[in-house]
Amino acid sequence: MSPGSKRTFHVSLTPRHMKPSKFVKRRLRIVGAVLLLPLLPPHCGLAKDKKKDPEEIGNRNVGRGINFYSFEREMILGRELAKEVELQVRIFYDPAIGEYVNRLGQNLARNSDVRLPFTIKVVDSEEVNACAFPGGFLFVNAGLLLMTETEAELAGAMAHEIAHVAARHATRQATRATIMDYAGLVLIFMGGEVGYAARAAAHLAAPIGLAKFSRMFESEADLLGLQYVYKTGYDPTALVDFFERLESLEHRTPGTMARLVLAHPSTRSRCRAIQKTIRTTLRPRPEYVVNTSEFENMRARLLAIYAQRHKIERDAYRPMLKARRN
Repeated sequence: MSPGSKRTFHVSLTPRHMKPSKFVKRRLRIVGAVLLLPLLPPHCGLAKDKKKDPEEIGNRNVGRGINFYSFEREMILGRELAKEVELQVRIFYDPAIGEYVNRLGQNLARNSDVRLPFTIKVVDSEEVNACAFPGGFLFVNAGLLLMTETEAELAGAMAHEIAHVAARHATRQATRATIMDYAGLVLIFMGGEVGYAARAAAHLAAPIGLAKFSRMFESEADLLGLQYVYKTGYDPTALVDFFERLESLEHRTPGTMARLVLAHPSTRSRCRAIQKTIRTTLRPRPEYVVNTSEFENMRARLLAIYAQRHKIERDAYRPMLKARRN
């Protein structure tokens, strides 16, 4: 080494025995890819996204993505889940109300990306809620029928649930949870400091990743449901009215909407997204369906049934005076 020349020293703060080998680095890259996979949007290519074009409804695959469930297995799963629900809740057996809700739902399904028969039932509960299961099973609570004020609002709420089925959100979410489990299984075989750090990071990322994907599914269901409402002929702005009424109800009675909006984005952001979609992707039409006499008749009948039921319940607990016998 000549005088005046400088020697450069590279100091490593990690002991040699703690540095990961090439094998471990390769495994970490694989695990990292698996963990990041559920966070990627379902459409990250450069081709036109047909999901944003309502004219493509019925000619697109909105449920594409990694899914360990075949359509046949998905329908079997949904059928089993629906049976469990019917064992735990009380179905509202009113022919007029059931027929109206079923007719509305079937009309929305025909104007959606779903290509399977739907089974729609009304649940005898005043809780504001609705849920759809894989394979085309939709349960609508009577409370949701009472809370909505127009047929367009009710159509929007049901279209959102139909969109979950069309996009196969339930089984895709289950698939991503399974992938997270697989990633954790790989990390078990990695020892030392590196393995510990990777396992800790995976356990932290899993719930965050699944929650983020769940919110993304809800946003996608808002978009698709809005398109289904629009194609069926209803006023798409009714969805904004519906979500604002949900928010108002939650503020008045905290906890009322917890189950319905648990994993959803904030109401304000949903309304902004819906309004932007209406402006940018939906062509204005000369007229829309907002309300119908059938909806008003159904709602009046339901209100009368529950009013009578509440009166009977109140009378049952009302103190009664008995005349003294001589």
